Amino acid sequence: MTRPVTVLAIESATDACSVALWRDNVLAAHVFTRQRHGHAEILLPMVRDIMGQAGQAFAALDLIATTVGPGSFTGLRIGLSSARALALAAGKPLIGLTTLEIVAAAQPMSPDPLLVAIDSRREDIFVQLFSPALAPLCPPAAMPGADIESILPAGTIAIAGNAVDAVRGALPSRNLRVTGGPGLPDAGVLARCAAARFHGLTGDEPPPGPLYLRPPDAKLPMQSGA
Repeated sequence: MTRPVTVLAIESATDACSVALWRDNVLAAHVFTRQRHGHAEILLPMVRDIMGQAGQAFAALDLIATTVGPGSFTGLRIGLSSARALALAAGKPLIGLTTLEIVAAAQPMSPDPLLVAIDSRREDIFVQLFSPALAPLCPPAAMPGADIESILPAGTIAIAGNAVDAVRGALPSRNLRVTGGPGLPDAGVLARCAAARFHGLTGDEPPPGPLYLRPPDAKLPMQSGA
């Protein structure tokens, strides 16, 4: 029998910010706030508060988890850099999971394939299709709403995420059933998923990096004389 795992999870890649502590197979402490901007100012204080609330020492953690995207460039960088710094300081392993799989893991069970759709804050949508058992059926992608038809099988599709209305508007002829589950990734779900993967880690995994599905909006200034 494997021992329970203690996981600190942080999520700041989308339109919310959350921190969670998973311990003894339950969510021991958790905070979630919807916030489109300002993740840098609140994330580490949230970590401090969660650890204090649970009376948890960093040295006693088994694992730190973070989302790696897709999401906003700023929020994603903040979460990943904070998780890396905490893991390095505590000498703990770090695991990264995608925002799409965390939203998928939060949905009620369904016999239908599940499409997760997250607002990219641009004209395209971050999407991924999962089987009823939550196995990925395609890689994560950023595509216009009308193009999502190309990755969907025939029949009813369950749909989740904070971009469900955009997808339904782009595909009016498809039978898309909204799951009713959470539309944004949550560190509480991330912590549970990371704990389930802990005993499968070998220690040789590469450090998690950001999942960017398209280039950033900002452009570097042209050099003079170029």
